[in-house]
Amino acid sequence: MNIKIQGLSKRFARDNYVIKKIDFFDNVHSLAVIGPSGGGKSTLLRMLGGLIIPTDGEIYFDEEEIIFKERELQKYRKKIGFVFQQGGLFSHMSAFDNIMVPLINVHGYEIKKAKERTLELLERFGLSSDGYKKPAHLSGGQQQRVAIARAIAAKPKLLLLDEPTSALDPEYTTEVLDVIEELKEDGIDFIIVTHEMGFARHACETVAFLYGGELLEYGMSSEVFSKPRTKELEFFLSRLLEWNV
Repeated sequence: MNIKIQGLSKRFARDNYVIKKIDFFDNVHSLAVIGPSGGGKSTLLRMLGGLIIPTDGEIYFDEEEIIFKERELQKYRKKIGFVFQQGGLFSHMSAFDNIMVPLINVHGYEIKKAKERTLELLERFGLSSDGYKKPAHLSGGQQQRVAIARAIAAKPKLLLLDEPTSALDPEYTTEVLDVIEELKEDGIDFIIVTHEMGFARHACETVAFLYGGELLEYGMSSEVFSKPRTKELEFFLSRLLEWNV
């Protein structure tokens, strides 16, 4: 997907800018957004998803500008799949209904087709025997697989994932990252905010490094990780590697 960002900024208080005049242009297929906590990563992703309105600037997807007015945003959000840090599943619904109900009520699927699509996704993600379970009775990894299935059910143009493994044990983290890698192999374009540097480096084509609300570095993953151009990224990576076995 072709993404163009011009002068994008977001502040929540008078002088408290979380995102500072970001400019960006590229054809994105698999992009990892990395950086220290508080650097604006999730805020940027939510603006891309039409969930937060920018203070200034413009965003274009495939040369079509996002219009930040509620009626237009409702249409736009239907084109985007979004996975939150802890899934955001409806706690009173089964895994099956978490996937099927939005297909019917939001995307206008016929009930029969919605059921078929839901069963297809549950089988694909190894959840066929767990479709009747509510989120509280699923493991963290299973919950995130349901959330990803729901996000891609209507075949969005772009999938956005906001630290989907942040609350998971290592076993479930690997489980979820494997699913995302499969989606990449299927040709689904995605942007992921992540602290999993191995995944960002080896599974994502490009990487963006946000620091203090600014886009300090962007490029091919192999280049960004092996040859950081700024002292901020060099320090960030060195701290992450300090305690690695």
